Amino acid sequence: MEPQKKQVDALVQKITVLHAAIAKLPSLSPSPEVDALFTELVTACVPASPVDVTKLSPEAQKMREGLIRLCSEAEGKLEAHYSDMLAAFDNPLDHLGMFPYYSNYINLSKLEYELLARYVPSSVSPAPPRRVAFIGSGPLPFSSLVLAARHLPGTMFDNYDLCGAANDRASKLVRGDKDVGARMSFHTADVADLAGELAAYDVVFLAALVGMAAEEKANVVAHLGAHMADGAALVVRSAHGARGFLYPIVDPEDIGRGGFEVLAVCHPDDDVVNSVIVARKSKDARARGAHDGGRATARGLPVPIVSPPCRFGEMVADVIQKREEFATTEVVF
Repeated sequence: MEPQKKQVDALVQKITVLHAAIAKLPSLSPSPEVDALFTELVTACVPASPVDVTKLSPEAQKMREGLIRLCSEAEGKLEAHYSDMLAAFDNPLDHLGMFPYYSNYINLSKLEYELLARYVPSSVSPAPPRRVAFIGSGPLPFSSLVLAARHLPGTMFDNYDLCGAANDRASKLVRGDKDVGARMSFHTADVADLAGELAAYDVVFLAALVGMAAEEKANVVAHLGAHMADGAALVVRSAHGARGFLYPIVDPEDIGRGGFEVLAVCHPDDDVVNSVIVARKSKDARARGAHDGGRATARGLPVPIVSPPCRFGEMVADVIQKREEFATTEVVF
C-alpha cells in the first residue's frame, strides 16, 4: 500500500501544480502555452493509476472541481476555434481530422456503438434507431457527426446545447454534406426544460460535462428517467481513476436511482479518455432502484466491466503531430 500511496501523492501534487499554472493563464483560448499545459495534464491523467478521486482530501477535491471547470472552459474554446476554422471549407466534414483529438472521438463513438450493439441490441438492429438525442453537443459535435456518418445511417440526430453560439457554429459544419446535414438538427435548450420531446428518442447520449457536480448529474439523469420512453437506451460519459481530474465521475447507482437498468460500465485504458455507461429506461429499474438504493443492474447480476487494449501512446503522438501540422499550415478564412 505504501508505494501506491506515494504514487497517488506524487500524482496529486503534479496535478495541483498544473492546476495552479492553468488557473493563472490570462486566457484559455488555444495558444502554445495553453496547449502545452493541457497536453501535460492529459499525459499525467490518462495512464492507469490507483488514485480514487472520490477519496481525496477536501482541499484536493476543491482543486479537482476547479480543474474540471477549467478543462470544460478550455475544451469549449478549443472546439469553437476549430469549428470556425473548419467552417471555412466548402465541406467541413472532409477536414475533421485537423482537430488534434479527432481519433479520440472516432474511437469513443465506435466504442459506444459497439456497447449499444452488445447490451441493447434492439437499439441498433435490425435497423438503426429512428431518432437519437445528444445532450451537450457543443460547437464541434464530433460524436453525432461520427455516429451519423459511420455507424447509424438514416438516423435523425437532435443535438441540444445551452449555448446558441455553439449551435450556430455546429450547424455550419454540416451544410456541405447533404446526407449528414439532412439528419442533423440543433436546439438551444436546457435539458431540464425538455419533457415530452425525450420520449421520442430511441437512444439518448449524455455528454461528460453536462452536470459537472455529482448532484447536478444525478438530477439530469433523474429528469431523463422521468421522461424517456421505456426501453430507450441511455449512454452516459464518465471517467475513472486519474481521468477523474479531467471529467466528472458518474456513479452507476445514481443512474439506477434515476430509473434505468445499468447494463455495462466501460473504463477504457487506451486513447478513449471517457468511461462509458450504458443503461436502459425501465419502470422496474426505477422501482428497484428506489427500493435498494440505486443498485439497478441487469436482472440483478453484476454490471459487466469492459476495458479495451491500451493505445495511449498513439493518442499522444497523434495530438502532437496534428498540432505540428497545424502550425505549418496556412488556413485562409
